[in-house]
Amino acid sequence: MRKCILIISLLILPVLLLGQDAKHLKRRVAVFDFEDKTSHQYRWWTGQPVGNGMADMLVTELVKSGDYVVIERQELEKLMQEQSLGMSGVVTEQSAAQVGKVLGVELAIFGSVTEFGHSEGGVGGNLPGRSLGIGIKSSKATVAIDIRFVDTTTGQILAAENIRREQAKRGVALSTKDFSFDNRHDFDDSIVGKATREAIDDIVNLLKESASSVPWQAKIIKGDGPIYINAGSQAGVEVGDVFVVYRPGEELIDPDTGISLGSTETKVGSIKVTNNAIGNGKAAECIAVDGQGFLRNDIVRLQ
Repeated sequence: MRKCILIISLLILPVLLLGQDAKHLKRRVAVFDFEDKTSHQYRWWTGQPVGNGMADMLVTELVKSGDYVVIERQELEKLMQEQSLGMSGVVTEQSAAQVGKVLGVELAIFGSVTEFGHSEGGVGGNLPGRSLGIGIKSSKATVAIDIRFVDTTTGQILAAENIRREQAKRGVALSTKDFSFDNRHDFDDSIVGKATREAIDDIVNLLKESASSVPWQAKIIKGDGPIYINAGSQAGVEVGDVFVVYRPGEELIDPDTGISLGSTETKVGSIKVTNNAIGNGKAAECIAVDGQGFLRNDIVRLQ
């Protein structure tokens, strides 16, 4: 009999674990403008510096993926100004974590564009009576980005990579550069546009690998009466979800580096989601399952 119970338990346990792992709660992400370390020779078709344009492209791709809640650029810019950090200024893991905590995001993304240029070569002559050159030409575009992902809770760098992509074009063509663009269509069709797109895709894939190691969390907005948390259907929260609530205590600061190592925590209780559509899905209403005295800024995590 005991043997039968043991076998049944072993069969049921993976199913329960699978259901728990399958829960798709979206991490909140903030994308900072990339620092431009290139020659500043080129600008986006919108007039933006290269680093700003690439950051905007990354935001668009993350939103399109549906896997993340991405902080609006206006909200991030406003906070950066309040923190006396210009959006085009140098961002460090410490400042990214600081701003990320205020925004309530789990992941901060920042980096720098180290290459954004092209080279041309070829052989050929002039058309009779014309000054235009024609012949076999080749063009190559190179895009390189140093990218970093930071866990805002710990301030630790989850991943640091150099993403480098090249695109080349060769054929019979007039002597004109294939590197200037006046609109989005021209950019997408250019070799630099294609190299940039591949680099952004690489960043999205790298983030997918790194994000799974960061625990999902939210915060209590209001703890008396109905309990509200700052994550709803937009973050993948479902009615019936049960979360554990912790209260942060003293922050632990490394005496050598001055970097925050997190804080002590005390379990307050558990809550259950009853409405995940508050504020168009940006928040959720909950009831207490156990415990009491929930307060604003208490931390909410999975069981």
